[in-house]
Amino acid sequence: MSADFLDTIKQNQGIIFKLVRIYADQYEDQQDLYQEIVYQLWKSFHSFQGKSKISTWIYQVALNTSLAYVNLKKKHSRTVSLQDISLQMEEKTDTQVEDKIAEMYQQIKQLNEIDKAIIFLFLEGKSYEEIAVITGFTITNIGTRLNRIKLKLKQKIVK
Repeated sequence: MSADFLDTIKQNQGIIFKLVRIYADQYEDQQDLYQEIVYQLWKSFHSFQGKSKISTWIYQVALNTSLAYVNLKKKHSRTVSLQDISLQMEEKTDTQVEDKIAEMYQQIKQLNEIDKAIIFLFLEGKSYEEIAVITGFTITNIGTRLNRIKLKLKQKIVK
């Protein structure tokens, strides 16, 4: 691997980790998705033309890879063992902040795939314009969707 590519991944791995957490529940699935995103970035790294920020390009590739991964997982769904459930419970801590973050992620995971992507990008601090470029929607559409997503999340979390 080239040093440029490795540096790019290191500088932007937070983006990938957060996205993976939204689109994959199990640790093994998160690792698989992370590797698939990095692989897809590697395959297309030479074609990045610099017309947008590198982080915007990474978001596009990572979101497309995540959506494809979710669709593939739906086709090949599997059952969860009791061991997986107990391991997840042991990993959780009792702090209030982490519980609130976990609840937020849980509610985000229940959104449809496009809404997940939009709220993720918003939580990452992306502007409506940047979200529009990454997703291919209009800025107005992003604003409307974000308002609806926020309302859905607020209603679910307040309950």
